[in-house]
Amino acid sequence: MITGLNAANAYSAARSAVSPDAGSAPRMLERVGQAAEDFAAQMAQVDAVSTRAMTGQLSTQELVQTIAEAELTLNTVVAIRDKVVEAYQDILRMPV
Repeated sequence: MITGLNAANAYSAARSAVSPDAGSAPRMLERVGQAAEDFAAQMAQVDAVSTRAMTGQLSTQELVQTIAEAELTLNTVVAIRDKVVEAYQDILRMPV
């Protein structure tokens, strides 16, 4: 037979098992911020390389390589954004 005390004890045990660490949120935000800065730096690098290629200071091969790296970075950022939006929509659909 399940009693109120048994249910409360089970709830307390489950709650501590799934609660996030106290310091994990600031670290997560720091990592997200660093990733955003890295993305911005990558896009700035593409701009600089493109300018150098247009003025003849850089070979076409180096330009294509830099653009390919930027495309991979952009695809990764878009995939992460899509996952975050999907998770947010799943949370909104949850019954309360």
